[in-house]
Amino acid sequence: MKVLLAGGSGMVGTFITPYLRKHHEIRVLDPAPPKHDVEYVAGSMTNPDDVRRALDGVDTFIDVAMLSPQGGSVTDQNEKVISDNYQVNCQGLHLLLYIANEMGIKQGVYTSSMSVHYRVRDWYPSEDELPLDTPSAYGLTKGFGELICRYFARWFDMNLIALRITGPRPRERWLEERKNPPDHGVGGPLFITDEEDLANAYLGALERVQVGKGLFDAYFIAGDENGKEMNLSKAKRDLDWEPKAHMLL
Repeated sequence: MKVLLAGGSGMVGTFITPYLRKHHEIRVLDPAPPKHDVEYVAGSMTNPDDVRRALDGVDTFIDVAMLSPQGGSVTDQNEKVISDNYQVNCQGLHLLLYIANEMGIKQGVYTSSMSVHYRVRDWYPSEDELPLDTPSAYGLTKGFGELICRYFARWFDMNLIALRITGPRPRERWLEERKNPPDHGVGGPLFITDEEDLANAYLGALERVQVGKGLFDAYFIAGDENGKEMNLSKAKRDLDWEPKAHMLL
C-alpha cells in the first residue's frame, strides 16, 4: 500500500520508517523533511490544503504527530503545552480524518499513548476496562483523539485503530535502558518499546483496518514481554503482535 505518515519526520515516524518501507510505499507530511529517503510533502496537519496534497493518491495513513508529550502522572502544563497538544492531537487529527473520509480513504492508524491513563498503577488489565483518567494535558488530548476516532468510525464507517504506545526508543537506547533501567520516580518500571517492535505493531494495525467497516479499537503496545504491568493479549489476538526485541538481550 501507499501509506501517509502524518508527522513522519518526528521521533516515532523516524523510528518506524525503515521497517515500514520494506512492506509499503511511504509518504511523509511534516513541516520538517524526513531523515529517510521517502516521498515528502512539506506542510502541517492543521492546514487543510497540506493535508489534501498529502493524502492524494495514498491508500491509508498513520498519524504519528506529537508535540510537547508528557507522562501520564503529571499535572504540569503551560500555554505552549496546551496549544501544541490541542492543535496536533485534536484539531490536526480531526482535519486528517475529515479530509481522508472526504477523499474516500476509510482506514488509518492513530498514535495514542499509555499516558491516556493515570500511570501510577501496578497493573493494566485491559484496554477496554481502564478509564481515560490521565492528569496530563498531553494524555488528555490523546484521549480526546481516541474519541474523535470513535466518532469517525461510528458516523462515517471508517476503520481506525489507536495504538497506546509507551516509551518508544531507538535500538541503541533501548538496549542501554534495558540493561540499566533509569529511575522514573513514580509508579512501577517503564516498559520501553524497541523501534522494531513498535514498527511491527503499526504493520499489524495497518492490516487489521483493511477488514470490515465502522471499526475503532485501542491496543496497549509496550516492551513488557512477560506481562508484568500490561495485559498485551488483545494485541496478540487481533494484531498478531507481541514484543520480541528482548530476544536480542
